[in-house]
Amino acid sequence: MSRTLRSRFFTALAAGSLVALGLSQAAQAQDSQRIRVRGAIESLSGDSLIVKTREGSDATITLKAGWKVGGIKKASVEDIKPGDFVGVASLPKSSGPDGAIEVLIFPASMRGTGEGNRPWDAQPNSQMTNATVSNAVKSVDGHTITLTYQGKEKTITISDGTPIVTLAPATKDDLKAGAKVIVTGEKAADGSISASQVAVGLNGITPPM
Repeated sequence: MSRTLRSRFFTALAAGSLVALGLSQAAQAQDSQRIRVRGAIESLSGDSLIVKTREGSDATITLKAGWKVGGIKKASVEDIKPGDFVGVASLPKSSGPDGAIEVLIFPASMRGTGEGNRPWDAQPNSQMTNATVSNAVKSVDGHTITLTYQGKEKTITISDGTPIVTLAPATKDDLKAGAKVIVTGEKAADGSISASQVAVGLNGITPPM
């Protein structure tokens, strides 16, 4: 691998790692000051990012020195293979296994990131499970995957149309007005929000996390 290609590879890997790490830290954090901002970019001026949140309000985020951006791109349920490490947000159903509301396929280098099962704020009563796929079965009604983590096992169904994404390199040039983002940050006592990383959906994708 040439020096230039090697540099690009590690730059992409670092960006993906930051996004994955940010999502993992957010998933594990119990600190009430931890916050996730989801929505569409209204503007980026210097280190000030304004996002129209999914709730309809504007959030102004101060980006910390050295802040990074990582990308989220579309994937397919057929890309999920036994042995993959994934993050699955799911909701309980009236009967049977939980149903997935989104799936993030981690790069192999991110295996083990945030492993476990915990509450998630995508929707009321949702949970996030970061785990290894031990089995993946296609059925008439969609797909079913069995996840293993920390000596435990969980089965989740994935219906047709469930958002499936993976991590990808991105740059600050991708942070254009209208682009959909999820920002993991901290909210201070005065209400101000700061963050060191931004995950942006590529090619019109809305990060489903």
